[in-house]
Amino acid sequence: MSEVRSKAGLAKSVASVLNKLNTTQKNEALLAMADALSNRSADIMEANAEDLRRGKEQGISSALLDRLALNEARIEGIAEGLRQIVQLPDPIGDTLEVIERPNGLHITKLRVPLGVIGIIYEARPNVTVDAAGLCLKSGNAVVLRGGSSALSSNRKIVKVLHEAMTHTALPKDALQLIEDPNRSSVDEMLKLNGLLDVIIPRGGSSLIQNVVMNATVPVIETGAGICHTFIDASADPDMAEAISINAKVQRPSVCNAMETLLLHQDFAKTNLEKLADKLREFNVEIKGCEETVKIVPWASLASSADYATEYNDFVLNVKVVHSVDEALEHIAAYGTKHSECIVTESKDNAERFLQGVDAAAVYHNASTRFTDGFEFGFGAEIGISTQKLHARGPMGLPALTSTKYVIHGNGQIRD
Repeated sequence: MSEVRSKAGLAKSVASVLNKLNTTQKNEALLAMADALSNRSADIMEANAEDLRRGKEQGISSALLDRLALNEARIEGIAEGLRQIVQLPDPIGDTLEVIERPNGLHITKLRVPLGVIGIIYEARPNVTVDAAGLCLKSGNAVVLRGGSSALSSNRKIVKVLHEAMTHTALPKDALQLIEDPNRSSVDEMLKLNGLLDVIIPRGGSSLIQNVVMNATVPVIETGAGICHTFIDASADPDMAEAISINAKVQRPSVCNAMETLLLHQDFAKTNLEKLADKLREFNVEIKGCEETVKIVPWASLASSADYATEYNDFVLNVKVVHSVDEALEHIAAYGTKHSECIVTESKDNAERFLQGVDAAAVYHNASTRFTDGFEFGFGAEIGISTQKLHARGPMGLPALTSTKYVIHGNGQIRD
């Protein structure tokens, strides 16, 4: 039996055990796991150094190396994420609706776990812990398949978590890591109907599309982030600059970072040159439309392919537009329904933009970098759903549940 099928089977075998655990038991396990991460940070950093060394040899970009890198502060932040999950309400067993029928039937709609969740993701070892914590707190077993570039880190992290779980009510088989780095292991996960209840991909567009197009297991699509910031004619220049800089350079490797900056022509005439120079101070390469290149001579000309690219790096598309409608048309053509922003002092234009954009999160005068489970108050997130069914936007604990109808009667039969 393959590693993938074997480990998915182990997760499936304990899923019913998870459903019986109470909130206190789950929280105690998560706290033990958090403490273990903090106490074993040196071991985790040693494993992470192997991944970083391998990544540099393979020519991985500096932005992606940043996503991969762990230090003591980041590991403590990951552990703190588990502690924050402990503080969140347990959704399992919540009563969502009560129906009293004329025939005396008493119907209650309850939250229940999804079952066994498969997570396929790339070079961010923090996802290993976030996914484990959220799935286990919501009563789900989880099968993780991280990117090969983070294999040493993920292997060590899961070993540390397993050791902590052995002293708790949580069965360690509820957390599985697929260590086979070959793409065939992903392809096999996509077909594990009967063992996996849902698959959630986290990563670049090629990974997500492979999962969406080839899975027979149900999929929650997440993450591809070609996010736009539109600066309207009435925007405050200082605010527009601060939001643009933050959205692009604060952490360019993540899915809620800005990839394209749209500017109304009136704003561009007086402010684009200064804004571009400011971006250049942060080593941002600019690709722009013809109007942009006239104002910013050091920018290169952008192509249609550029506007459709999620760079995850210090590269930015810039386009000058003539109206809110033109900005909306561009976003409709190239956006991935993730996060979009308008910077404007016009309430009418703001409302027009917010109502007109089809995205999981739309912003008025705030950076797209806030599309995040922590920032929304959900604790660690399992991902950011860009689809419309089941869940949309940052996915916290409730998004990892389904529902069950419980019906009480006193002998009713149907005529």
